[in-house]
Amino acid sequence: MACGSCGTTEDGVPKGCKSNGNCGSGTCGSGSNKLAVFDWLSNMTLPSGQERFNIFEVRFKNGRKHFYKNPDNLPITMGDIVATEGSPGHDIGTVSLAGELVKVQMKKRKITADDDVKKIYRKASQRDIDIWQQSRAKEEETQRKGREILGRLGLKMKLSDVEYQGDGNKATFYYTAETRVDFRQLIRDLAGAFSIRVEMKQVGARQEAARLGGVGSCGRELCCSTWLTDFRKVTTSAARYQQLSLNPLKLAGQCGKLKCCLNFELDTYLDALKSFPKQDLVLKTEKGDAVFVKMDIFKEHLWYTYKEERFKWFRLTLEQVLEIVALNKNNKKSISLEEYEADVEIIEKVDFEDAVGQDSLTRFDVPKTNNRKRNNRNKNKHKKKPVGAVANNNNNSNKPKAKQNPNQKRKPQGKKQVNPNQNPNQKPKVNQNPNQKPRPQSKSKPQGTLNNQEGNPKKANKPRRNNRNRKNNNPNNNAKNENKSEK
Repeated sequence: MACGSCGTTEDGVPKGCKSNGNCGSGTCGSGSNKLAVFDWLSNMTLPSGQERFNIFEVRFKNGRKHFYKNPDNLPITMGDIVATEGSPGHDIGTVSLAGELVKVQMKKRKITADDDVKKIYRKASQRDIDIWQQSRAKEEETQRKGREILGRLGLKMKLSDVEYQGDGNKATFYYTAETRVDFRQLIRDLAGAFSIRVEMKQVGARQEAARLGGVGSCGRELCCSTWLTDFRKVTTSAARYQQLSLNPLKLAGQCGKLKCCLNFELDTYLDALKSFPKQDLVLKTEKGDAVFVKMDIFKEHLWYTYKEERFKWFRLTLEQVLEIVALNKNNKKSISLEEYEADVEIIEKVDFEDAVGQDSLTRFDVPKTNNRKRNNRNKNKHKKKPVGAVANNNNNSNKPKAKQNPNQKRKPQGKKQVNPNQNPNQKPKVNQNPNQKPRPQSKSKPQGTLNNQEGNPKKANKPRRNNRNRKNNNPNNNAKNENKSEK
């Protein structure tokens, strides 16, 4: 929950605590307030005669916290900016916890009051705060130049973060490296470039991700940068127990290591697996030996297949598998897996169904088609015109118009001339299809043409010769006819 200073004014301008990314109240959920503790004992008075605990918890950059004692009994409360003891000089931090709860935090981190606990010098003045903010502003540029020096020296290490001390006289460089690195020359170059005291501190991949922060594949902030401090070892066996595929791209986090959340539910899976048989156990049936394939822990379903016929898997319940195991212990073979699978009742899960189809994420990817044009096109294909029927102008409206010759002159449309010899009672002729070519007027028929050729415009101009005339005109035929007549 954010503090009141994170709100807005009446004009809509954000107020802000002006701490440059670090919440001054210690209650915001940012990475700089990692493991912020709510002091639920702040309103409770101590018993008579008992003094208040004189050690405070002070927070620095990226959630780094340390404990400091107050030897001068300064009136310090949570959220105050104080100047603490450094090595050398002093550092500037924010008080994150005070009172009796500091004892609990020290016990958790195994720190006692008898240890060398550094002290608080004073409350930070305005001059201390200005120097602190100027030093914080130089961290990004210092990190960029430091990486250039690393590239010039050719050292196999990664500079992840830089933190200036509150007085600006010292800078701590955090780096990660897989092997041992000799950075003595690097320290000389960094000290000469920035004229400050340099301290190198190696951190692991998980600690680096915790300092930088980010968003995980679950959509939330990284656990290591918000609340997780106990980095336990994560192995691939945790993924095997949870029946996860050993895919390094899915199991690895932003740090490059296995995700810490694989250990969160591991104990629950281990408790559930106590009732399951071992995976290397072979089931002996009348049809043959069966081996384990996979399981569903929550539904208590197991899949087995025959050694000789591995192309088909059989789903069995946990009770059926335990029954087969009990028979095998008595040197008896069970019935085939097909009979066991037939008895398994699979409850169909009713999922959400949307009749409109709004749950489909790819509904806008399919291009839309005009169904009206497609239906008209199909109708025109299947429609057949009767022979001799007169075309209708309405049916031909969808057909493309015939291309006209651009060089051809267009005739002006004049008024219709009425033929005076035409009978007024005669019905007008039916308009022909404008796309239909006009028939050429045939010339006068010569003698010998057939009547059935009148409708053919191509053959109308060429008179067909009569076969009889052709035979009569042939001289050979005339000679043959004379010979026959003589005989």
